Parts: sequence; C-alpha cells; structure tokens
Amino acid sequence: MAMTSCEFKLDRDVTRLDVVVAERTGLSRAIVRGMFDHSCVFVNNAECDEAGRAVLAGATVRLRYDLQTRYKEKTRPRPHAGFRVAFEDKYLIVVEKVAGLLTVPTDHGEQNTLVHQIARYWSGGDRITQRAHIVHRLDRDTSGLLVFARTGEIAAELKDQFAAHKPEREYIAILAGTLPDDRGTFRSFLTTDDDLDQHSTVKPGEGKLAITHYEVRQRLRGATCVRVKLETGRRNQIRVHFSEIGHPVLGDVRYRTDLARHPRWPAARLALHALTLAFVHPVTQKPVRTTSEIPQEFKRFMAEMGIGPRS
Repeated sequence: MAMTSCEFKLDRDVTRLDVVVAERTGLSRAIVRGMFDHSCVFVNNAECDEAGRAVLAGATVRLRYDLQTRYKEKTRPRPHAGFRVAFEDKYLIVVEKVAGLLTVPTDHGEQNTLVHQIARYWSGGDRITQRAHIVHRLDRDTSGLLVFARTGEIAAELKDQFAAHKPEREYIAILAGTLPDDRGTFRSFLTTDDDLDQHSTVKPGEGKLAITHYEVRQRLRGATCVRVKLETGRRNQIRVHFSEIGHPVLGDVRYRTDLARHPRWPAARLALHALTLAFVHPVTQKPVRTTSEIPQEFKRFMAEMGIGPRS
C-alpha cells in the first residue's frame, strides 16, 4: 500500500468536513466520503466517521489513507423525497423537511409524516424497526431543519437544551407589506383560543413567553424578506408575531389571511424556512451546526420583486 498521512489545523469554522478534506487532498467527494467510512479521518486524534460533520476553527484534522485505493462509501438507505439529511451519526439526525409534510401525525393518524419517514430510513425499508424520537416541530407548510433522536434519552437531553433556549435557530421569512423598522424584537405571552389558534395576551398569568428577533434582509415590492432568530419556540410563534403587526408571512392560511397574499407568490406554502440549526451534541458535547439553502421559490420571488440591496 502507498500510505500517506497529512495533518492540518482548521483556520475557520466549517459546516461540512468532507468538503475541506476534498479541497486538501484533491480527491473526489465520493472517495472522500468513503475515507470517512474506512477509518482514514481523525479530528483531534479521535476517529471521525461523519462526512457531514461541522467542525470549529482550531481543530486538528489528520488523514491517513492509501493513494491507490478508491475508497467507497458504505451503502445506506436512500432518504425519502420528503427530507434531506444535513447531519447524521449513531445518536441523532438533522434533516431538512420539505414544505407540505407534517412533522408528526395529527389526531387523524397519518402514516407518511416526517417522523414516519425517518423511522423507515433508519429501518432500511417500509417495515419500521427503529423509532425516531421527536425533539421539536415545524408547521406542515414550513420547510427547513429539524433534529430527531434515536433514543428517548438523547431526545430528552436535546429538549432540555431547547427549553433553556440554548440552540441557535434562524429562519428566513417573506412578509406581506413593507416592514417599517430594519430590526426589532417581539416579546409577548402566547395563549391558545377555542379554535386552537395562538395569539398574544396581556392578561396577567396567562400564556407562555415568546421572544422573536428579526432583521430585514431585503425590501421587496409589496413584501419584506427578514431573517428571524428565535429565543423561544412556541407553536406558530413567528407567524403570530408578524401577523399581529399587520405583516403576516406570505401564504399563511391561518393568520391574517386577508393580508397574507401577494400576486407574485403562487407557491402553495408558507414563505417561511428554518435556515440554521445549532446545538451541543448530547453525547460528544461538541457543537453541531447545520445550514440549508434558501428555497428556490424564495430566490425567484426575491429576484423578481427586489428593489433594494440584500443584507
């Protein structure tokens, strides 16, 4: 074997280690992914088998591989069209959900929700042998990143992080109308009415605290694109806060539907996407940070309706 070794220190945070390894070695992404499956990659002297792992600046990466071997990635079950895997290890998975897919079943007992699809993916077929444990949810018509756990213990630890407002959650949203301020924060107590809709209340002792931060990304003709960061994760929180100031998320069929329309937004979905998700891994205690692409329908709308610079 023509074994070679190299070692380098990351000078920046990276969201996918395999991309950096491919850049350093000049090897194809396919071979590099195979290297992760054949004990060729080490991070801070620990073997790394996670090609999509996010790694912080300062970490030391060591490679040991055979120049003549075309390493092949191990066969894995193909993911369902309803989601894309952003990060995965033997403890948990972060996926990007498509719009229109329920995260979990309703009282009607749907069998093709995201949690079912991930269970089938882990089980390697239609027969579910591995349960996916829920940590948090996205609305049916919202797309973007969620984390699921392989065990109830891991899910409980992740839920504790969410309850303590520790994870980083950033969304991109397109709102109806022209938002007057470039940035701001909503802080209110959300409660549920008889129709199961959420709304802010000023009654002492009622509701759960909801905090939403936003910053305008781009002003559009008849709409505003914003980046949103959540401190809390109440049901429908982003939708409620913006609808209550008269700027609902485009495509919302629940909150201020009279305003949540735009003649150039034909998509049968909410203009809301979970863009970034970051948390501390419950087992390794290392940061996991995943990001996703802005959906194509957002990009097309912003390009067509754009009137100002993007931030």
